[in-house]
Amino acid sequence: MKHNFYLALTIVALLGCVGTIAAHPNSHEKSAFTPDTIAWGPPPPFVAPGAQFAVLEGDPTASAGNYTIRLKMPDGYRIAPHWHPLRENVTVLSGTLKVGMGDTFDADKMAAFPAGSFAYLDPDMHHYVMASGEVVVQVHGKSPVKFNYVNPQDDPSKNK
Repeated sequence: MKHNFYLALTIVALLGCVGTIAAHPNSHEKSAFTPDTIAWGPPPPFVAPGAQFAVLEGDPTASAGNYTIRLKMPDGYRIAPHWHPLRENVTVLSGTLKVGMGDTFDADKMAAFPAGSFAYLDPDMHHYVMASGEVVVQVHGKSPVKFNYVNPQDDPSKNK
């Protein structure tokens, strides 16, 4: 009998919590996004102009912490060979992202990753990317995000 009482009490408590969550739809304003509420802006200086950038979580430039960002790239957009000192986790949300490995951009040696693809790049993996159609990727990891271009002249922040 006690077991049934505790089970019923647990179910009532859970239903009460569900009702509370539903009653406060704006409680996640800063931690949950629908596509139309994402604030897109220009990319940071270390990425070439032409893409759009959104920070969903954290501060990708902070000295520590987690971040989640999105990058929207137009067809043909390229990021020259580079590497990151920390692991990068990438999910392709739309379009097809082409990725190549190595120090020289070679479109013939790129693999195509359609929407739904996921990859992680360990620190120091030299890679380059190109958008095939409009592409949106979501990247998450540990701050800070740093781009180290294989050829310093490819760094857009130094070519202004």
